[in-house]
Amino acid sequence: MTDDSEPTVLARARGGLGRLTLNRPRAINALDLAMIDRLHAALDAWEHDTEVDIVLLDGAGERGLCAGGDVRGLAEQVASGHAQDAAAFFRHEYALNARIAEYPKTFVAFADGITMGGGIGVAGHAAVRIVTERSQLAMPETRIGFTPDVGGTWLLARAPGRLGEYLGLTGAAMDASDALYAGFADHFVPAENLDGLREALETRADPASPTELVLLFDETPASSKLERARSWIDDAFAADTVPEILDRLRARPEAKASATADLLEELSPTGLAVTLASVRRSRELASLRDALEQEYGLVMWFATTQADLAEGIRAQLIDKDRSPKWQPATLADLPPDLAEAALAFRPETPLWD
Repeated sequence: MTDDSEPTVLARARGGLGRLTLNRPRAINALDLAMIDRLHAALDAWEHDTEVDIVLLDGAGERGLCAGGDVRGLAEQVASGHAQDAAAFFRHEYALNARIAEYPKTFVAFADGITMGGGIGVAGHAAVRIVTERSQLAMPETRIGFTPDVGGTWLLARAPGRLGEYLGLTGAAMDASDALYAGFADHFVPAENLDGLREALETRADPASPTELVLLFDETPASSKLERARSWIDDAFAADTVPEILDRLRARPEAKASATADLLEELSPTGLAVTLASVRRSRELASLRDALEQEYGLVMWFATTQADLAEGIRAQLIDKDRSPKWQPATLADLPPDLAEAALAFRPETPLWD
């Protein structure tokens, strides 16, 4: 635990290593705007600092790197009619996601423990992405009537087969093996060895590159459950629409396929339809920045025109009754052009200055 008076982001440089620690352990290091701006400031300061040549991101506490963004604040903005105020948060957050991906110095992320939503945004685009036996990675936005963002659709669209659709629609969590297989991570390092790896990155007594140092600590995890489930996932999630995905899941003999259909039928029809279209459109995009721009349009469409986002946050995170009232309530009630309209939406404030 940290004292409330401590900074929510710790930034310090030593031995050529700039270390950033998300420091809200009681909130599993969930990101707010102030934290995002502190991360920006540190990256600005270190970009031209000749004493820093590697940047490491980790999280305080034992529970995880980052549970996501401040969705409670987003719900309050939407409910109070100030959804446009959310644009500032998303613009700063997405700029950070792109900056991490494009940073001129090696950016290493320890995705130890829970790393979800906004946590994927700060870890998933790093040059070197480390997972451990405690890692749980996910893009769970559909669970709150929303859609994957922070560049998540860029990663989902590049996962093998139809795993992108599966992970995006269900919000399923990946362990270390699954994250490596799906392309959300690069190396597995046991949690007990993270301190040793951190020290090696800092001291670097030999001229080894960061990746070469990581390989000294890299181990082979168990086989991926996602890889073993590819047959039914690829078959079902290749369907053109969410109702057709459900039909294919119901026709499969695997118990997991049927359970997945049950889950999807509980989620926001709007969120599912838009997420399916978003992941597939991202396969056609040329860059992470293009994916972030598409996601920005979608999240502002949700925030300014749809009720499901605030309702999902209420049901899952505020009242915790787990009984959201989606509008519309069924896939059959969705307008046929809903996803296309969402993708065509243009926010009042552009993403990039």
